[in-house]
Amino acid sequence: MGSLISIELALAFLGLGFVVGIPLAVGEVYGNKLVKNLVVLPIVEFFRSIPALVLLFLFYFGASSLNLSLSPFIAALLAMGFRSAAYQSQIFRGAIKSIDVGQMQAARSIGMSKFKAIRYIILPQALRISIPGWSNEYACVLKDTSLVYALGITELMRQGRYIVARTFGNAILVYVICALIYFIIVHFGVKLLDFLEEKYKIPGYEIKKVTTRV
Repeated sequence: MGSLISIELALAFLGLGFVVGIPLAVGEVYGNKLVKNLVVLPIVEFFRSIPALVLLFLFYFGASSLNLSLSPFIAALLAMGFRSAAYQSQIFRGAIKSIDVGQMQAARSIGMSKFKAIRYIILPQALRISIPGWSNEYACVLKDTSLVYALGITELMRQGRYIVARTFGNAILVYVICALIYFIIVHFGVKLLDFLEEKYKIPGYEIKKVTTRV
């Protein structure tokens, strides 16, 4: 049960990160200086610079101090989703910038607006190029779900703690099993993304898989 919740949390965090990360990347590459310097970069640097656990506490307890009622799940979704968006934006930014600028120029020369050129020409290629980096982001986000137990969410690690506390069992054995479950989930998820990378790769745009986390 805990492992399924961890997977669901990771998919939710990645989904929000994907939806927010693409506009951030587009804004950083194609936006004017005002958008880039006053909106995109502050958001990206804020969520990349603060530890995940601190972000969880900021959203959960910070909302309470503002008389806002956020459930542990919503607080975790916002904190971890926007954190993932900051990292995913850099994956997408790199992919967008790897595409020949001549493609945008050609699209504009035949009358396409910048928005349509980004939507129909640039982003479809950038998303395919982004798969190797996104594979690493998936692995990082899934492992980061282990932190949400601090808000009382019963994911895999909290389930393990329950077992140790209630049965007075061997803590090392329980946590080794948790580690193996994380390994299996990450391994098969990365293998699936490797398959998609191979299927959708664009000849001439192959890139090395490097981590985007710092």
